[in-house]
Amino acid sequence: MRGNSHTLTKKIMSKTDTKIKIKPNLALAEPPLYKIIYINDEVTSMNFVVNSLISYFNYNEDTATSLTHNIHSEGSAIVAVLPYEIAEQKGIEVTLDARSQGFPLQIKVEAEA
Repeated sequence: MRGNSHTLTKKIMSKTDTKIKIKPNLALAEPPLYKIIYINDEVTSMNFVVNSLISYFNYNEDTATSLTHNIHSEGSAIVAVLPYEIAEQKGIEVTLDARSQGFPLQIKVEAEA
């Protein structure tokens, strides 16, 4: 008799289906943007800064050179405005590249106001 009640319970339980309705959230906001700021120092070469702007941010040589002169004369400059994860990753990549070449270049990532 025990086997029959177990079989009956199993049949009843297997016939139960649960359905969940999921409503998509159509009000998705754009991710917040963050500024990548290069800070001037007296050790990092202008050549390194120009090349990093070309390599990591896809600037052409003229724009990268002009931006490098702004960093040097103003003390710092915003080089890109990107979503947080991308800005943070680029900042880390440039910093690691600078350190591997012996440069103390400082890069700041801050929320766009």
